[in-house]
This record gives sequence, structure tokens and C-alpha cells, in this order.
Amino acid sequence: MIRTALAFFLVLLLGAASCETSSQPEALGIPELDRYFSNSVLQIEANDGRVHEFRIFLATTPDQQRRGLMFIRQLPADVGMLFIYEQSSVRSMWMKNTYIPLDLVFAKADGTVSSIIENATPQTLDSRSSVTPVKYVLELNAGTAKRLNIGKRSRLIWSGDG
Repeated sequence: MIRTALAFFLVLLLGAASCETSSQPEALGIPELDRYFSNSVLQIEANDGRVHEFRIFLATTPDQQRRGLMFIRQLPADVGMLFIYEQSSVRSMWMKNTYIPLDLVFAKADGTVSSIIENATPQTLDSRSSVTPVKYVLELNAGTAKRLNIGKRSRLIWSGDG
């Protein structure tokens, strides 16, 4: 009887531990970013109506936004970084210490794409700005916007979790 009760208690304890672990976001496989950024999933409804899913790092604090994807040498095709600002404003980005070319997708508070800068040259201090006030900037591997038909009729779909 005691053995059965102990076994039952152990099963409950292990079950609770596994539930707690499964609610944590899964690391995206880039240790230097996994340590510093939380992550989430974002969808993009492209110009042609197709929906593409990306795993994203969330840059929400000024320190995270300053760091961004600096020093990263590779980014999986389905991974990006979403910069989230409290207020909509014209946003500028640069590629200082960023080793990979990126597409910069600027989006308004409702998720609609305002403008895109394709294939931003790595390791430059050139300022690249949104055309209108935006709340979000999504960084993806260069060529992704063109390949997936992401443009001004596209929309970011994100639940705001992470």
C-alpha cells in the first residue's frame, strides 16, 4: 500500500515537472541569443495570401535592441528577430557588427508592412529607416522577403506572447 502511494506520488511529481518544463519556450539553437532573448512564433501573410511561419527572438528592451543580431554568423532560414517598440515612430537600423546580410521588414502597430529594405549590407553604419512610423522591425535572412513575396500588402501576425 505504501509502495503504491509512493509510486503514485512520484508519477504526480514527474507529471507536474514535465508540464512545467513544456510551458517554457523552446530554445532556437543559437546559444548566444537563446541566453539573452526570449522567443516566440510569428506568421507573415505574404502579398499572395500564403502564410509563412518564423521562430523569432524578441528584442523588447533598449539593450536588446542595441545588440540585435550583432556577432551572429548564421541564422536558420525560419528564424528572425522582432524588435518591438512601445510607441510607433520612424525607426532606423544599422548593421554595425552584423556579419550576415538581412532583410528589414518595418511594420505598423496593426502588423501591416510599411516598407522593406532588402539585403542590407553587413558591417556598415549606414542608417536604414522606415518610411512611416512603425512599432515593429523584423530582421530576416537577406533574400527572404523576395523569395516569399513579402511586400507592402503583407502583414505580420503575432500574438504578443513570449
